[in-house]
Amino acid sequence: QLQASGGGLVQAGGSLRLSCAASGIAFSGTDMGWYRQAPGDLREFVARITTDEHTMYSNSVNGRFTISRDNARKTVFLQMNTLKPEDTAVYYCNVWPALPSGYWGQGTLVTVSS
Repeated sequence: QLQASGGGLVQAGGSLRLSCAASGIAFSGTDMGWYRQAPGDLREFVARITTDEHTMYSNSVNGRFTISRDNARKTVFLQMNTLKPEDTAVYYCNVWPALPSGYWGQGTLVTVSS
């Protein structure tokens, strides 16, 4: 199970920190990712972190977002700074890489106002 939280309404330029609690997977041995889906768009990759904490970001968020993980808490985080209206989406965490047709837990809505 993957439960994302921490979303909300924020003004452009603001920050949010998302969390995702995982259960039922061998978390410490699994690469994890954040994904998002804006209204009317396909779900897209945002960031991923490997088991040895190597990170990678999409071009659209690189330099503004930071992914991290806490294996003891089986939780992955996404610190989002300098938010833009185009970051508005439902954010999901999942294993990386994730199958579009696979399991997707509950996402968390991020709305950035201009």
